[in-house]
Amino acid sequence: MRYPQALEEGRLVRRYKRFFADVLTAEGEALCIHCPNTGSMLHCMGEGARVWFSRTNDPKRKLAGTWELVETPHGRLACVNTARANPLVEEALRDGTIVELAGFTGLRREVAYGEENSRADFRLEYPHGAAYVEVKSVTLGFPEGGVAAFPDAVTARGARHLRELAALARAGVRAVQLYCVNLTGVEAVRPAVEIDPAYGRALDDALGAGVEVLAYGAAISPQEIRLERRLPVIV
Repeated sequence: MRYPQALEEGRLVRRYKRFFADVLTAEGEALCIHCPNTGSMLHCMGEGARVWFSRTNDPKRKLAGTWELVETPHGRLACVNTARANPLVEEALRDGTIVELAGFTGLRREVAYGEENSRADFRLEYPHGAAYVEVKSVTLGFPEGGVAAFPDAVTARGARHLRELAALARAGVRAVQLYCVNLTGVEAVRPAVEIDPAYGRALDDALGAGVEVLAYGAAISPQEIRLERRLPVIV
């Protein structure tokens, strides 16, 4: 997936109030841009970090642009725009990169399901029935190795999605948790139980119920991002 427009490079000054980031462009221009990430962005940021952002000329937008990428303190690239995960996964589904989910005859997004009023990121139709797929964007890495983790902050919503998937699986419906790893230099994924123990327990319960858990890693550059390979999930 190529970015809709060329990204500009800058340096991070600070992220604040969750959705705001101050950056300095390569030309020294000070901008306030949108940070499209509700998580803590743990280990993604450092003062003066290289960032890439898309600029907007839309007069209805209050901020000058949107933060897309960051070079982490560990020298990796992370896509911090969580809105990119679902289009990235859809592209990989349609081109057959995610081989475990190949062969579908129909694809729908944001499909209501479950007893807790959830919406599945994807419902895939197969000749033998449907599969429900939840996508989570992973950017939490660590200096000591190539294992990424999810979540980077407590996520009641993420645990709810796992409960909904588990209920589907127990009812005989195919249910899939897919981790979209938007961080380079990663060789495996695990639940971040040290950050959210309840999420770790929900993942264990989902696996026990028959939910499939997949992870795919992305190749990331300021020009494009694409899912390219399956990664093991450590539970």
